[in-house]
Amino acid sequence: MAKVTFFSGQQLPLEMHKVRIIQKLNLLPIEDRRKAMAGAGYNTFLLQNTDVFLDMLTDSGVNAMSDQQQAAMLIADDAYAGSATYTRLYDKLVELFGMDYFLPAHQGRAAEHILSKTLVKPGTYVPMNYHFTTSKAHVTEMGGEVLELITKAGLEVTSDELFKGNFDIPALQALIDERGAESISYVRIESGTNLIGGQPLSLANIRETTALCRAHGILTVLDASLLADNLYFNKTREPQCQDMTIPEITRATADCFDIIYFSARKLGFGRGGGICIRDEAVYKQMRALVPMYEGFLTYGGMSVREMEAITVGLGETMDEDMINQGPLFIEHMVNELDARGIPVITPAGGLGAHVDAMRFLPHVPQQEYPAGALAAALYIASGVRGMERGTLSEQRDPDGTEPMANMELVRLALPRRVFTLSQVNYAIDRIDWLYQNRELIGGLKFIEEPEILRFFYGRLEPIGDWVETLTEAFRRDLGDSL
Repeated sequence: MAKVTFFSGQQLPLEMHKVRIIQKLNLLPIEDRRKAMAGAGYNTFLLQNTDVFLDMLTDSGVNAMSDQQQAAMLIADDAYAGSATYTRLYDKLVELFGMDYFLPAHQGRAAEHILSKTLVKPGTYVPMNYHFTTSKAHVTEMGGEVLELITKAGLEVTSDELFKGNFDIPALQALIDERGAESISYVRIESGTNLIGGQPLSLANIRETTALCRAHGILTVLDASLLADNLYFNKTREPQCQDMTIPEITRATADCFDIIYFSARKLGFGRGGGICIRDEAVYKQMRALVPMYEGFLTYGGMSVREMEAITVGLGETMDEDMINQGPLFIEHMVNELDARGIPVITPAGGLGAHVDAMRFLPHVPQQEYPAGALAAALYIASGVRGMERGTLSEQRDPDGTEPMANMELVRLALPRRVFTLSQVNYAIDRIDWLYQNRELIGGLKFIEEPEILRFFYGRLEPIGDWVETLTEAFRRDLGDSL
């Protein structure tokens, strides 16, 4: 976005695009929202989208496409093999990342499945700057163990540290010294860290971490799903990157890694994904798994129309005016919430604004899933669907004990180029009302708990009658407002 000073003195993000296609939204009365939340088992994943006003659940697969992306979908080559669409996507990835080998997959977790099935052996370790739900599940499914080696600042809710996603390099060195490089399947770096507030990591930290790995012969893997936001933060927060272009920062990042995988539902603004590989031998190790689990090597389970859109989207990711709306809208939301005394993760990161449920609801113990309760309460109060990112998103240990998450967050994702500023301000207003009535919110308990990835489809119920009390307070304060 261009730097524009408003004569009024206001500091507002200014969109550098115009809206050409719209989709009608529906805002139900609070009584209907309460019924919908109960019907969904107090799990925002199970809400019907027709019952949702602003869908801030995720940025995955719900970003707005540009006119150029939609136009590109009309030239897709739907040949099963030897598709020109694949060649265009491949050429764009080589241009950006400089790796000679590419395996398509239907989305990011499919890439994680192939990586883990190929590289993870029982009893080995996969150090990460922080795990993502599916990345951890795939590693543990293969008998590996995820070790989270993030710097101390990464787990501080409020901080002045601009790169809270940085890898803890001394901890990685200690792990190598203690257990040996051969015990490490690969080192995974997430750019930036999804579960702790979309926090970025610096190019300097990437270079130092991967240099240590190279010195010990350890494979390095970049999860580039949130790379667009991280590139923006590198450019605007890191002195060594301020004179670099976005393509130059991208290539400098890619040059550090042996493997890059991504969800195009985030990077490229389409529905798909894939794995870029530097070494031919590693490529051949993984290659057979694509036709077995995904599709032929030139589409990997993706629609060719989406592949054309992804190719254009990857090119648009190199345009700072195209990738900065998300971070700037998030910064606006975080600053406005913070100014009202509402506890949020600071500094603002990528992906979305993250509300700290442990400070928002200090009276709700972690065993009663405060982030899940807050997400449910927010939907009831506003029609805004957010996502729990806390203990509910973790999985039980093999012995059935439940580890408590480092953070209890409600993520309010801001898909790129989707919401208007007035809609964001509506969400801020309803969160403010909820914070003034926070003592009314209680906890949740499971009534149906799946063993794996329970946060996707588990069902819960409120502890006590807090939902009824919250609804009554809304009507008392806001009258007949929706």
